[in-house]
Amino acid sequence: MDMLANLALGFATATSTEHLIYCFVGALLGTLIGILPGVGPTATIAMLLPITFTLPPTASLIMLAGIYYGAQYGGSTTAILINLPGEASSAVTAIDGYQMARQGRAGPALAIAAIGSFVAGTVATLLVAAFAPILTLVAIEFGPAEYFSLIAVGLVCSIALAHGSVLRALAMVVLGLLLSVIGTDVYSGLPRLNFGMIELSDGINVIAVAVGIFGVAEILRNLGGTTTRSSEINKIGKLMPTRDDLRQSVAPILRGTAIGSILGILPGGGALLSSFASYALEKRLAKHPERFGHGAVEAVAGPEAANNAGAQTSFIPMLTLGIPSNPVMALMLGAMLIQGIAPGPSVITQRPELFWGLIASMWIGNLMLLVLNLPLIGIWIRLLKVPYEALFPAIIIFSAIGTYAINGSAFDLYQIALFGLLGYMLYRLKCEPAPLLLGFVLGPLLEENLRRAMMMSRGNPVIFIDRPISLGLLLAAAALLVISVLPMMVRRRKEIFVED
Repeated sequence: MDMLANLALGFATATSTEHLIYCFVGALLGTLIGILPGVGPTATIAMLLPITFTLPPTASLIMLAGIYYGAQYGGSTTAILINLPGEASSAVTAIDGYQMARQGRAGPALAIAAIGSFVAGTVATLLVAAFAPILTLVAIEFGPAEYFSLIAVGLVCSIALAHGSVLRALAMVVLGLLLSVIGTDVYSGLPRLNFGMIELSDGINVIAVAVGIFGVAEILRNLGGTTTRSSEINKIGKLMPTRDDLRQSVAPILRGTAIGSILGILPGGGALLSSFASYALEKRLAKHPERFGHGAVEAVAGPEAANNAGAQTSFIPMLTLGIPSNPVMALMLGAMLIQGIAPGPSVITQRPELFWGLIASMWIGNLMLLVLNLPLIGIWIRLLKVPYEALFPAIIIFSAIGTYAINGSAFDLYQIALFGLLGYMLYRLKCEPAPLLLGFVLGPLLEENLRRAMMMSRGNPVIFIDRPISLGLLLAAAALLVISVLPMMVRRRKEIFVED
């Protein structure tokens, strides 16, 4: 009964005129961003964070969530039609989706991708509604030691599941943690690492970090790259898949939904890893694996379901524990902090309309996306003709204006430029910036809980191993770090992230 009452509250919140509009705007922007290669949901949400400062908390989170899972839908369109994934998690879809398009079956491929995404999104939304309150009750029992250990697990997971070298990912986390301590010590009130600059008294602006490292750096990377868009767009033909297509897609969609739902909860997992894992599983289970790579519909259905399920279940740890599982969730957490909302188990009790309204909006947004993606496919294809040279300067100007408007400080613009250059350098050095952002966002939480635990134990670090949950989490973090550097695991990670 409580679940039904909570869902009723959620749908009452999500179906208000204001929230429906923001849900639609988010879904529309997400689809647009997913279709336009070279931008991506992380960069887009980073650039739109300044706008959320002027919106009500529920409306801003609903819009940002719509951008995230909307990008998973839109990314499949260009992957199928021109073999150019608009979003990283759609790279697997391009393998067989593009081959289907070359065979004159682009319509069924797009339809299966949309259907799989909708089914996975619906199931994942139900899982969020079912398990988030349970995790909230567990999280309420956590003390500082348990939270410190949980955050440590999250950071180690972001290292283990990052692209490229484990050592580089570890260095990025450490750099993020170091950047997070710049500012004023909360307990003593003394300045730390601000180099005498009054502008850094409150620390580095999270929006400047996000916009610079993901937005500006991504634009510099695309302008400096050699990737070009294909001028040849395959004809779509009829959209309706055949009965045989549907029969072959049911099981992959269900398996992809299960994989994405599980991996989405893990820190560092989410949509990208889910889609690759689903493709690998479907190829292993197929009676004729040689079809994969030549237009197998299962290779479109499974990964598309997986990346959408992974995108939505990644909200669970962020909403219930205040621990982001990927860079987008870190930005969502930043949006909550901007709005003065303390992420964690208190959200569901203190702001139930926000918590359940966001969950209900996910299902509504998925329904909107199903309508947006298929009937309007012709409009989305025309957007592929927008040149990079016109698109990217407009994005940078928009981001700069939005960031400046928050504090009215020109120093924030200097930060954007600085972190944009840093992000581009990290790309050239093959260092993934995602662990840096997670370290930066989680750094204050890690420090706060470490210091609180040490004060409770009067400086005795044994508190972290005396408490069973904390000990178990620390052992899990240590085991994961050891496993991630084993030669077999290193080879597996290279195979998974081969698209880079």
